Amino acid sequence: MNQRAPRKKIGGDVKGPLDYKDVETLMKFLGPQGQIVSRRRTGFQTQRQRELKKAIKRGRHLGLLPFVG
Repeated sequence: MNQRAPRKKIGGDVKGPLDYKDVETLMKFLGPQGQIVSRRRTGFQTQRQRELKKAIKRGRHLGLLPFVG
């Protein structure tokens, strides 16, 4: 069978609340085209992924993060 090597989880080193003003941290969770990275890739639980989504969307609307990469 054709098996892939597992990808490294990128969310394991983030502690504390996700804040929309912390642009450097939030940029790690955006893909090359500006998409929010999936839960499989971040390694976050459902509630934490929702917090991430909300923080990224707030940052986008305030002009801190790009809508498109």
